[in-house]
Amino acid sequence: MNPETDKAKKPTTGREQPETVARRLTANPIDREHPLGGQMSDVVHGLLTHVRLNWLLQHYAQIPVLALFSFINGCISIGLMSVLAVITGSPFIFPSLGPTAFLFFYTPTAPAASPRNTIIGHAVGAIAGYLSLMITGLTAAGPAVSEGVTWPRVIAAALSLGLTAGVMVLLKAPHPPAGATTLIVSLGIFHQPWQLVLLMAAVVLLTIQAIVINRLAGVPYPLWSAAAPDSGEGRKEQ
Repeated sequence: MNPETDKAKKPTTGREQPETVARRLTANPIDREHPLGGQMSDVVHGLLTHVRLNWLLQHYAQIPVLALFSFINGCISIGLMSVLAVITGSPFIFPSLGPTAFLFFYTPTAPAASPRNTIIGHAVGAIAGYLSLMITGLTAAGPAVSEGVTWPRVIAAALSLGLTAGVMVLLKAPHPPAGATTLIVSLGIFHQPWQLVLLMAAVVLLTIQAIVINRLAGVPYPLWSAAAPDSGEGRKEQ
């Protein structure tokens, strides 16, 4: 019998060191413990260990358990934003929060899911969207869904997405959901500065939630920037 093989197959019920978890999460394999790829099963395993639900630890990587976790976590993540929206009467909820939340718990240690990339990405998207509205003279116009798509709106949408993609690359802060944020602004759904401030507040609140949940799960989720991958290629930190 190979001790190393047995050790790899045996579920861990204790706390692992952060560097050990980081190494285990780097490859994102699709295997028995990661049936969806990504790191969601590691998050579920860590949370079950933290709350001492040992009887569920034998099933943490099964698809129904991961689906249940996704359902509950999705309801909580966006539900909190929706409650704030109702209480304050302000738009604390918008579509691009959904894919951001999924990134936080599917690939939490990926650079795109880090607080740095998330906050910078959405900020770039919001600013690019509003700048596009200014350039095309649409800052006072209603949303495209009610007023229809005009040529200025086409220009604003295309310009906003191009600016967002280009600036995120320049800043080395890619965050795919920011592409949806910039279209929300350039299509006029959010088109006032105070709405953009609330948009960023919602992003920060969701990011804080990701830090709390991932850290409780024992996942080495960064407080700001993702750690550089441990490889021999000398890749720099994102």
